[in-house]
Parts: sequence; C-alpha cells; structure tokens
Amino acid sequence: MGIEWSFDFEWYRLGIFPRRESGLLGILTSPLVHLNFKHLYSNTISLFVLNWCLFYFYKDLAYLVFPLIWIFSGLITWCIARESWHIGASGLIYGLSFFLFFSGVFRKYIPLLATSMLVVFLYGSTLWNMFPISEWIDSSVSWEGHLAGAIGGIICAVIFRKYGPQKPDPFPEDESESNEINENDEENRGNDGYNISGCYT
Repeated sequence: MGIEWSFDFEWYRLGIFPRRESGLLGILTSPLVHLNFKHLYSNTISLFVLNWCLFYFYKDLAYLVFPLIWIFSGLITWCIARESWHIGASGLIYGLSFFLFFSGVFRKYIPLLATSMLVVFLYGSTLWNMFPISEWIDSSVSWEGHLAGAIGGIICAVIFRKYGPQKPDPFPEDESESNEINENDEENRGNDGYNISGCYT
C-alpha cells in the first residue's frame, strides 16, 4: 500500500474481476493486494497461524497444498463472484482453515483432530462470512472469496486425505510372530502344497 500511495497506482486492478479475461491475473495476485493496513494486518496474523499449523502438521504436503488452495480459491471466486474487484488473502485463509479442519476429521488422528478443534475455536465465528446474509456481513466484504476458499480447502482435504500423516495402526503386526506362523504352515503342508489338517480323537 505504501507503493500504491507513492506511485498513485490502482492496485485493486490486480484483484479478481469475475468472468473477465482481464480479471484472470487476479487469481495469482489478489491475495497480495489489500484495501488498507487494517485489512492487511488482520489477514497477516491469520495467515501466520494457519501456515504454521499447515507446515508443522502436514510438512510433506504443505508445499503442494498451499499453492493449490491459492489457485482453487481464486479460480472459484472468478467463476461465482459478483461483478466487482475482489482483493485480499481472506479466501486463502478460509481455504487453509477448512483444509486443516477436514484433514483432521478425515484422518481421525488425535493430534490432527486437536488442530481441527483449534481452528474451530479461532475461526469458527467467521463461518457466517461465507454467505450473503445482510444482517451479518458488510456488503463490501467478498463473501464469495470466503466461500471459494472454503470449497478449495475441502477439495484439497479430500484429494490428500490418504497422504501425509495418518492415524497409526493400533495393532502393528509382530514380524517375529508372523515368521513363526509361516514356518509352522510350511511344516504342515503336503507335497502338493495344500495344508494338512489332522483329526484327533
């Protein structure tokens, strides 16, 4: 914003303008543009917290998930939003929030579920900012960007649900026991390879 003030450039034009070719660039650039310092500050804090959770708990996936959420949230906003310039990183924040929440739920792993609950505690009240309900949301807020980010986060959570950290097997197979069973099976096999079952009276 300091650059914008210094050079008198309309940086909001780097935002997303739905369904126009000129607005496609905003899919990549809109999270970097903010209305004012208050807008920038609030998004920076949220991004720091959510990115820390993402890169700490999903370090093997984070470098892929983060850019995908960025693209998904912007692309969906471009498809569904009303005709206006949409700027800010809120869509990315909603995407990260929903990815962290649903990834923990899908994996049913206590540390990741705890992260899900933390996300709900910190950002659960923002759920209503995803819908165009006039009593709850300012008309200048891009609820479409929030909704698009949430959808993007859920998509990524579904795609990567079987990758990254998983709930550990509570009953890992004992290799020594398995080998012993295999040896016993060999002793009880006939020449034709079938098991030999004895009947005792």
